[in-house]
Amino acid sequence: MTILLTVLGILVFLAGLLFSIAWHELGHLSTAKFFGIRVPQYMVGFGPTIWSRKKGDTEYGLKAIPMGGFVRMIGMFPPGPDGRIEARSTSPWRSMIEDARSAAYEELEPGDEKRLFYTRAPWKRVIVMFAGPFMNLVLAAVIFISVAMGFGFQTQTTTVAGVQKCVISQSDKRDSCEKGDPVSPARAAGLKEGDKIVAFNGKPVDDWSTLSNLIRGTIGPATITVQRDGTERVLHATLAKNMVAAKDSDGQAVPDKYVPAGYLGFAASTEIIPLSFVDSVDRMGDMIGNGVESIIALPSKIPDLWSAAFGDGPRKDDSPVGVVGAARIGGEVLTLDIPAQNQIAMMLFLLAGFNLSLFLFNMLPLLPFDGGHVAGALWEALRRRLARLFKRPDPGPFDVARLMPVAYVVAGIFICFTLLVLVADVFNPVKIS
Repeated sequence: MTILLTVLGILVFLAGLLFSIAWHELGHLSTAKFFGIRVPQYMVGFGPTIWSRKKGDTEYGLKAIPMGGFVRMIGMFPPGPDGRIEARSTSPWRSMIEDARSAAYEELEPGDEKRLFYTRAPWKRVIVMFAGPFMNLVLAAVIFISVAMGFGFQTQTTTVAGVQKCVISQSDKRDSCEKGDPVSPARAAGLKEGDKIVAFNGKPVDDWSTLSNLIRGTIGPATITVQRDGTERVLHATLAKNMVAAKDSDGQAVPDKYVPAGYLGFAASTEIIPLSFVDSVDRMGDMIGNGVESIIALPSKIPDLWSAAFGDGPRKDDSPVGVVGAARIGGEVLTLDIPAQNQIAMMLFLLAGFNLSLFLFNMLPLLPFDGGHVAGALWEALRRRLARLFKRPDPGPFDVARLMPVAYVVAGIFICFTLLVLVADVFNPVKIS
């Protein structure tokens, strides 16, 4: 049964992956057609074509390897300075440029002269190339906000789940009390499991973050107002000074870092609480910020990733994960002993995260990513504007094909990194159980 659920989870994730890719390419296709650019092919996947159908002047199809997709547009690169488009150089670097230019015209038909990508105004090209990643961002936001509002997040509350028997420094990394450990302030004050703390030192509290900060900032006598059996009671505690986990700017615990702070000594219960629209958007913003930080930190992850793939190093929770690793996580989700709605929410969050990654990676201002074409169009617009400002001749279209050698280097690095992640995902995968 576990194997069946794992396979089902992988298939569900792959279906979501294919939809996300098709949705991305639809952004390019629709805007290109809107601006009159001819699009010979719209394909989901790579490798051999397993199904296709031509409608109008575009062939729509599905390929065997669901690892990406593409839209072919005529005239992605302008002709060379002499107006020729065929390859004509023995230099390997120049040959890359000319091969790319030639490929952009290999399906040129009569009447296409006015339907070439490079002949469109820079702002139109920016829209066409940005539309694909933007579709992924929209899909990620819709999924994330819908699930956040309709289902919610596991959130700590002000209800007591358990009371610590004694004061133990969190830096000691132990759970059992030892001789000489003082009684915890919560236990001494009479706090009980099931109590809901509604005020601290007379200040009303309705969320864990506020209560936690008040406790941390208090050492010595304090009053705790709780709801117990339908009535409110005021308890008196003397908070101890203890070494507790440090928090980052988002209020999350920082691993292996401790600070002295006020300590009461109880565990907060958790509930799945839906967020408001504003809070959902705010959380989505945090998710985007974390994604940007993760991409910036990718080079620093490579040593640990290499150790996890080819050595005996552990696979860290924040390790980069590829399509195979994400599919394995999707398979694992359906095997968890949690309610079905929780499984659905986790699968949707996984898909939202994947779409956000597609957006962020594709917006890198480097070829062959969409962001490289966006950067080229913006640079063309800037230099044309400067030429008009200083009354100089129009420099014409920016020849993005000249960047193809750099694109091959970037693609090579990306392929090597992808293969490294693939090996780690197969032999030392990230697990959520």
